[in-house]
Amino acid sequence: MRIVIMGCGRLGAYLARHLDQEGHDVTVVDRNSDSFARLGSDFHGTMVLGTGIDEDVMRRAGVEKADAFVAVSNGDNTNAMAAEIAKLVFKVPRVVARLYDPVREDTYHQLGLMETICPTVMASERIHEIVLGQSQER
Repeated sequence: MRIVIMGCGRLGAYLARHLDQEGHDVTVVDRNSDSFARLGSDFHGTMVLGTGIDEDVMRRAGVEKADAFVAVSNGDNTNAMAAEIAKLVFKVPRVVARLYDPVREDTYHQLGLMETICPTVMASERIHEIVLGQSQER
């Protein structure tokens, strides 16, 4: 698969390395060139310096031919905008955005624009399970 990942923080870099090791064609976009160091010297993908909401940057990243686009920068607004551009402008078939704010996640789910991952909700649900599981064991 051809996959474009916007954001080369811990999550973006980890995901990019994992997909690269599986043999996928991975391109990572980030506005900070120092972030690419997280990918390691054995990363075979492409690195594009720029902002993921800039259509020219997205074109340089190959989003027009991408099978998937993943927005995992540290900003909800940037992730949402980039994912919308990938989905609506470039017609990328699979688009995923990380959104920290559960209200934003609900809104995008209702609009059906993209798949979202909300670490806040996921962590809360898991902690809830652990707490209740421990409470029931006593």
